[in-house]
Amino acid sequence: MLVFIGGGLGSVCRYTVGRTFNNTPIHFPFGTLGVNTIGCFLIGLILGYFIKDGEISNSYTVLLATGFCGGFTTFSAFAFENQMFLKNGDFTNFILYSLGSVAFGILAVFFGIFLSKFI
Repeated sequence: MLVFIGGGLGSVCRYTVGRTFNNTPIHFPFGTLGVNTIGCFLIGLILGYFIKDGEISNSYTVLLATGFCGGFTTFSAFAFENQMFLKNGDFTNFILYSLGSVAFGILAVFFGIFLSKFI
């Protein structure tokens, strides 16, 4: 039930952000990049918080990390958008988006874990 609730809320948030920021004059998936980066930050913050004292609350982890972050982030949209860049011969945006997504995602997780130490 917790995964269902968290995933539903995360999916609604992803849809809202994606719809808002992917519909720009610049044909670049800013919404997907944003939700994936924010999701990485949130999972770092959430898990970092629960791990710092050696206690992980299973209910909160399932609700927030598995449910919300799982519903909020979207690897399938990332893969599809990259396929479209390749199909259209837009290799510059393919490289920028792929490398940027991975780099921003990893940095966001580290930043979330770092900030969780102060909560």
